[in-house]
Parts: sequence; C-alpha cells; structure tokens
Amino acid sequence: MAKVAVIMGSKSDFPVVKPAVKVLRDFGVETEVRVISAHRTPEEAHAFAAGARENGVEAIICAAGKAAHLGGVVAAYTTLPVIGFPVKTDMMGGLDSLLSIVQMPSGIPVATVGVNGGENAGLLALQILGIKYPAIAEKLSAYKAAMKDKINSDDAALQSELTEL
Repeated sequence: MAKVAVIMGSKSDFPVVKPAVKVLRDFGVETEVRVISAHRTPEEAHAFAAGARENGVEAIICAAGKAAHLGGVVAAYTTLPVIGFPVKTDMMGGLDSLLSIVQMPSGIPVATVGVNGGENAGLLALQILGIKYPAIAEKLSAYKAAMKDKINSDDAALQSELTEL
C-alpha cells in the first residue's frame, strides 16, 4: 500500500494540513501525520527523514510557516520526493513562508504548492504515487473528470440564468 508522511512544524498548522490528509485518505493512501519542528526538534526531523524510506514512506509533505525550513531540512536527509506547502502567517500573509520553501539551494529540491495549499499538496503526492500505482492514477483521472463535469454543469446553469435576464 502507498504511504505518505505529512508533517507540520506546529500542531496549530493542523487545520491547513487536514485537506492534504483527507485527500490522501480518500484515495486509500496510508498517512503518517506528525508534528516535527526543523528548529525546535532538529534531531527528530533528521531521524524521521533519514528513516522515512525504511518505514515505507514514498513521499513526504511538509507544512510550515514563517521561516518554513521544515521541507528543506527533510529534503536534505532523504531522496524521497518532498512537497512543501507554506502556511499563511500574520506577518506577510504567507509570502514569507512561500519564499522560504521555494528558494531552496541547488541539490535540495522541494516541490512547492501555494499558501495553505493542503489539498494540492495531497494531490501532487498522489500524482507522484500514480507513476507506481495504476489504481491511484485511475482514481486521479476520475477525480479530474468529476471536476470537469462540475464546471460544465455550472457553466450550463449560468447560461440558463443569463437567458432569463
């Protein structure tokens, strides 16, 4: 079974992490969800990242705000794909977090989604897993087809409303 780790720098980040966990679980992917801080628990971050592959993890999602170093620290200790998503902050609305995650040095890539982009982080992990797991790729195709159908339905409803004006 596919497994994705979802880690956050603080438990207060959980509300924006929930959509990532939900979409992964909706697709039948096992999740390991943890609070690990790059700054306050660096030894745990190192140990978690270094042992992730041996623990069956195939991708890691890291949510962090402010300095947002969690994804980079994790990526330094693993060859697994790491997806970072910045958490909105009061200081700069999450721009500080976004820049901290996306501006990684050469050799330490962290794929990055938008601020508070938990669902997209989960979907990106699913797309990565879909390379290995055809059933996940098929579910993603169905997911995208359902989105298309919803937009087409919304457009038809709008067109109907417009004729009544």
